[in-house]
Amino acid sequence: MMNQKTRSLAVNALVIALYVVLSWVSGLFGFAAGPIQFRLSESLNHLVAFNRKYIVGVTLGVVLYNALFSPMGWVDVVFGGGQTLLGLGLVYWLGPKCSKLWQRMALVTASMSLTMIIIAWEIVWTGHMGWDKLLPMFGTLLPSELVMLLLSAPVMLAIDRAVHFAKRVEA
Repeated sequence: MMNQKTRSLAVNALVIALYVVLSWVSGLFGFAAGPIQFRLSESLNHLVAFNRKYIVGVTLGVVLYNALFSPMGWVDVVFGGGQTLLGLGLVYWLGPKCSKLWQRMALVTASMSLTMIIIAWEIVWTGHMGWDKLLPMFGTLLPSELVMLLLSAPVMLAIDRAVHFAKRVEA
C-alpha cells in the first residue's frame, strides 16, 4: 500500500503531466498564449476545489508548460506560475470556509479569472505597450478564463463521479 505522501506526489505528478499535455494541445489551435487564452488545462484549476493538495500539481504544471513552451520564457514562468499560485492560494485559504463543492468551484472561477490581471500586466509590460492597454488586455483575458472555467466545471463534476478527485491524493 502506498503511503499518503507518496500517493499525493504521484497524483500531483500526473496532474503536472496532464496540464502540460492539455496546454500543448490548446497551443496547437493557437489558444495557449496571448490576449485570448483558452487552455484546456485551466479546467484542472477546479481540482483544488475537490482537494487543496492539488495546488502543487496545477501550479507546477503551469510552471513546467511555460518553461518548456512559452515564447516569453522565464517571464511567463514567474508571472504565470505566480498568478496560478496566488489565485489557487486564495482558494486554498478561503475554500475551507465554503461548505459546498459548488461554492469552492465558484471561488476557483472567480479567483482565477480576476487574477488574470497579472497576466494582462505581463503582456502589456513585455509587449512594451502603453499602460492604457492594461484594462483592455484584462478585458480579453478575464472572459476567456471565465468561459473556460464555467464550461469545464460540469465536466469536472462528471469526471469526479467516476474517479473521486478528493480521494485520489489521500491514502
